[in-house]
Amino acid sequence: MAEPSAAVREPRASPAPLGPRVSASPQELRWLQAAEDFARRALPTRQGSGGAEPPPSPELAAVLGCLRRAGRGELPLGYSFISISDLKSQQCMPCCSHLTWSTKEFKEWACQGKGALPTHSSLPRAYLILVGYLTDGRQEDKEKLVDGCLYVKDNTGIIPCELLHFELEWLGSLFLFPSWAYIPQTAQGAAGYLEILLDPIPVNLLPKKVPESTAVIYPASAEPLLASRIPCKKRPKLNVAGELARRSPLLCIHRKTFFFLFLKCFTSAVSVPVLVQTPSQLAWHHTLQLGRRYTITGLSMSGLKKSGQRMFVTGVSSCLLPYCAEHVKEQSLDSAWQGESSLPASLGTTEQLSDSLELRVEEERLGSTKKSKMISYVGTVTKILNAQAGLYELDNKVCLCLAYQQLLNSARGLRPGACVELIDVHLIQKPVVSSPSIVLGACLNSTVTLKSFSRLSTPYQPPATSGNLYLQLLFRYNLDMPCYLWLVSLLETFEERFSCFFGHQQLLRSSVHQNPGAAEKFLVPLLQAVVLGREETRDICNEILAKTHQCPLRKYLTLDPPCQIPSLSALRGVAEQKSWEGFCPSQLLSPVEAQHMGTQELNRRLAWSYCTLWAGSFQPRAVVQGVLRVSSRSSLLQLQDNSSSLPCVISHRDGSPFANTALVGSLLQVENYQLVVERFIQSDFSSWEQLANPEYVREKKSSVYVQFYFEDIQVLRAAEGQIQKDCRGENSTSLRKRNDGSSASELETPEAKILKLEDPKPDHDREERCQKGPSSTGRTSCVSQLFLVTQKEGLMLRNYQLPREGGGEGHELQNSFQATVLWLGRPVLWNHPREIGNLPALEEISCDGEEGVKQQEALLLFMGKSLRWFPFLHLDGLYRFIAPRCSDLEVFDKLRFPPVPAEFWGRSSCPLCLPVQDTWHLQHETWLSSPAEHQLAAKAVLTGMDQRIASIPEILSTSFRGSLVSFSGEIVERILCASPKNEKPSVTLSLLKEKGSLLASDHSVKLSISVASGSPAVLDVYIAATYTQHLWGLLPGAKILFQNLERKISRFHNVYCTYIASSCVTVLSLPASHLLLPSSPAGKASSPSLVFLSNLQLHLQNLPQARILCHLSCVLTLSLQWVCSLCSSIFKEGKCTRHSPPCPSHTGVRQASARVLVEDGTGEALVLCRNQHVAAMLGLSLPDWEAVQSCVQSRGRVSVQYGEAPGMGCVEDPEDPVACYLRSLCRSPLICRPILLDFSLDRKPSKILQPAPLQLRNFRSGEVEFVSQTGPRQSLLCLNVEEVEQKALCYLTRERIGRTPRHCQEGATA
Repeated sequence: MAEPSAAVREPRASPAPLGPRVSASPQELRWLQAAEDFARRALPTRQGSGGAEPPPSPELAAVLGCLRRAGRGELPLGYSFISISDLKSQQCMPCCSHLTWSTKEFKEWACQGKGALPTHSSLPRAYLILVGYLTDGRQEDKEKLVDGCLYVKDNTGIIPCELLHFELEWLGSLFLFPSWAYIPQTAQGAAGYLEILLDPIPVNLLPKKVPESTAVIYPASAEPLLASRIPCKKRPKLNVAGELARRSPLLCIHRKTFFFLFLKCFTSAVSVPVLVQTPSQLAWHHTLQLGRRYTITGLSMSGLKKSGQRMFVTGVSSCLLPYCAEHVKEQSLDSAWQGESSLPASLGTTEQLSDSLELRVEEERLGSTKKSKMISYVGTVTKILNAQAGLYELDNKVCLCLAYQQLLNSARGLRPGACVELIDVHLIQKPVVSSPSIVLGACLNSTVTLKSFSRLSTPYQPPATSGNLYLQLLFRYNLDMPCYLWLVSLLETFEERFSCFFGHQQLLRSSVHQNPGAAEKFLVPLLQAVVLGREETRDICNEILAKTHQCPLRKYLTLDPPCQIPSLSALRGVAEQKSWEGFCPSQLLSPVEAQHMGTQELNRRLAWSYCTLWAGSFQPRAVVQGVLRVSSRSSLLQLQDNSSSLPCVISHRDGSPFANTALVGSLLQVENYQLVVERFIQSDFSSWEQLANPEYVREKKSSVYVQFYFEDIQVLRAAEGQIQKDCRGENSTSLRKRNDGSSASELETPEAKILKLEDPKPDHDREERCQKGPSSTGRTSCVSQLFLVTQKEGLMLRNYQLPREGGGEGHELQNSFQATVLWLGRPVLWNHPREIGNLPALEEISCDGEEGVKQQEALLLFMGKSLRWFPFLHLDGLYRFIAPRCSDLEVFDKLRFPPVPAEFWGRSSCPLCLPVQDTWHLQHETWLSSPAEHQLAAKAVLTGMDQRIASIPEILSTSFRGSLVSFSGEIVERILCASPKNEKPSVTLSLLKEKGSLLASDHSVKLSISVASGSPAVLDVYIAATYTQHLWGLLPGAKILFQNLERKISRFHNVYCTYIASSCVTVLSLPASHLLLPSSPAGKASSPSLVFLSNLQLHLQNLPQARILCHLSCVLTLSLQWVCSLCSSIFKEGKCTRHSPPCPSHTGVRQASARVLVEDGTGEALVLCRNQHVAAMLGLSLPDWEAVQSCVQSRGRVSVQYGEAPGMGCVEDPEDPVACYLRSLCRSPLICRPILLDFSLDRKPSKILQPAPLQLRNFRSGEVEFVSQTGPRQSLLCLNVEEVEQKALCYLTRERIGRTPRHCQEGATA
């Protein structure tokens, strides 16, 4: 403010002089001198003679006299004059000035304004005197720029103002403003405006106009003239008098400002429209009041070319006069106005309009749309919901939408605390399911009037006059209120989530004059789908002039949004909630299997499960948006917004790994995705019967990640936009060709891939580094090196001894990974990153004998921030390292670690060991996994080794000799099991345990991997639970690439693989939707192959599961028992029988086992059956089996043996009636029947068969006896038993013979 001291003390007034003052106090003299200085600078002055100081403005004396009259003869010495320029430049906070008020009056005024908003503070009082001219902003040479707003100006500047009452006579006059408020704009570099709280006091007397007698016509007589066909040139000017019935808001179309008003008859509803577009008459808009009577002179008639609607138009000489019956007389129309009317009668028009209304009402009844009500409302603005969208809150309960009007005054005065009067606004109830219940929409027929200004110190938030994406989309698609409110909600959420990454302007950039921003790319497809089939253009004039009200707010349909864009934090929360709501332990396990599980196995199988959600799992459908980042701590891909981050797994539909580094930092949108919730529980279930009781679940945790295909990504904003603009220029002329010949997208240009890949926040330091320093080639030059990845290891803790800045070496374990690569060619220097050339032809660098071509193997060490490249670096990938702001071609050699003498550099046994720097950038060029013919030889020369990925049948083969294997396959089943007790945990694994895991450290994950769904060859992979905390995407049905797994052979001669510290996993393909069911793992639906027993030795290496059609010969042993769920001791009479130490368990688990003999005519086999398969072998129904189990419960254990059973460990009680029943059942001829048996090989040390010669054996089928060559009996594990009827038996026999090779049939025949 001009006088800070004046704002903190009560103003003092000087006593008014009774006559000419002979002397004045020093304070008054200083005040008068300041007034003269102000007048010379801010008010019009006379030209001084020669170089003399200009005399005081002649207006000063009038201003002082006006001040004395306002102050009852006293000058306000406590106040100081302020010019417009000083007010705009020095006053940064809202303030008000009340020249004639006492402190008590001001406090009462301030307290009254805090009633609706008690938490806001009142406007602070400033002791300033404001003097200026009221003007409409017109300039003689720029009349087209007049916007119809009012201004206060002096010689130093001009400022917009808002008045509650305005008279046309005030324009151009000098005023003293006794009560006003200054509201600065919140945006930087923009001025605020004035709120004139009380009528200004004219410094000089205003001229009074002498009313003259005027001949007028009334709207009833003027309306037929609009339909007259007389040429416009022959029509004289008219004066029309009437009552103001309606006034449209100020509109600006094609840089032309105008508004319409409607005058109606005093005694009827007939009205005529008047168009006001002359710049000097736009100020009428501020003085017109509804219900007042006016006379407008000099009107002519005109029409719209498009619609043909007719109206009166003001001319340059037109005047707006208050209607006075004593000074007007009705004009009689002469012959010039007696033309033919284009309409037969107004009655006919009324009938047509009523018919159309009835038709529309009928349409409403047939459809589901609602019709809004027209109401008037007076309320107080309590909150600015969204100034750019024109949304305000009234009385803490009603939403006011002004977006359908053009706010040419930039919504000045609409601050919290202001009172507004709304006339003819649309009442819309519940337009959107998630929106406010009541919305008042102002259309072009509505009138919005300020009744009082806010007395609170609330900010002014003007809507943007250009580039306002809210309003541009509203008018482009002619949205109704529900669609517009949904659009606002989406834009608000979008801006809130991502403005911290890209800035407000970049996100909401409009496509009117430049490329669309991210928000427009996101919204346009949604709006096009919502407004499909609707009218796309809005007829402004018809909306105002039509007899029947037409506007987008007249009808509406409550919108159920077709989709939602939740924040990542909200998406994670809803996903976890849905996952736990649908969590039921009893559904995760088959009851048939669960009832035979002990406590440890039961709780372990429940400890880890998952739930998969899709976009359609949410109501409405959820779309995922986020900025792609890479965590330098965990090396995981993540989607981020301002609320949270969400790990993500990205794959290609063709099965190639994701390696597009250009996407990092880009804003992505994905509509087709799989949202996976991994659920972890700690439970104390003692038996399967308690699974329905949630009290036994001690702890629940979850982790959420999203997986999707690269082809389903929509890039809303590429990461290179801001970096290119600030550091490397706008465009790149470099385009590469992919293997298929198509051009690479803009995201794959070299400069696009030089990105910052840090965690959540944008890199502001990078922009400063690009802007600082001299402009030289060294600032933009870079060095690049091409290389091929031949081997990649997983993330692990390594003891790298890296040099430290203070000297010495570090010995701490660091999380890191390493990759073996082959340098291709020499480093290349580029003046600018955008000049990085196309990929050189491989044949040019593959010739070993070519002079000057350098090929060297290197070991790259990735630590610290360079860990961000882990998810992008893959085997057979051709990449390029770029060292930015570097011109040293030896940068890669100088950083080699550890130092190696020069004479050893060229030896293949001593590769270059290079730590990757944090500032280097990686970009992917192409793949060499499927090269063209001319590249095959080049790849062999480059790698110098066989880098093929082994197949699962090869790894299962006994002839395979590799210890570390890499292979790909589909996950058939995922089970949590106990870790092998004989394996010693590594140091890395122990350190990982200390950091904590969601799974118990003594657990392991068993993945069953097959070549494809239904393939018989299955390889088991065991991963320690602590390794799984960062291994996402290991779900049944997913295709996975495993690298550097350790191949092992068990003591039962089973081949399996284990995940070690240097192993890594890459998700190549996501599971299909129908496979993402935990209870239905992939591969179980396909039937095993049908084989002969004599062929098992030939098939079972690659056939872990098979099926035979056989005859059950006899039951050798049968054991039924109840065991303790905790210690597996015999459970008898409701308690555990273990005594040393005593077992506290009170829960028993029933178990059953049987060993049966089967034959199929080509051989015999011993089959071990367990639990429910025992009942199937015995042919017992479920009630009979339950009864037998109940009888065993009181005994603890019952065993039966038969025939060749001695020596198999069964203890039989011959006196037990249950044992007698089971013995008779096992010896019953009804058990000996044909069955269909699914089995796997029982690999036990004592059961592994040694090669033995074939023997002749006799077999009997009914009365027929035949002889067959058989080998030793196989030991099998029963997987499933099915009964076979006679017809099915014949069919399966023919099917089996048809599938069997001929040489096998011959070998099986006696």
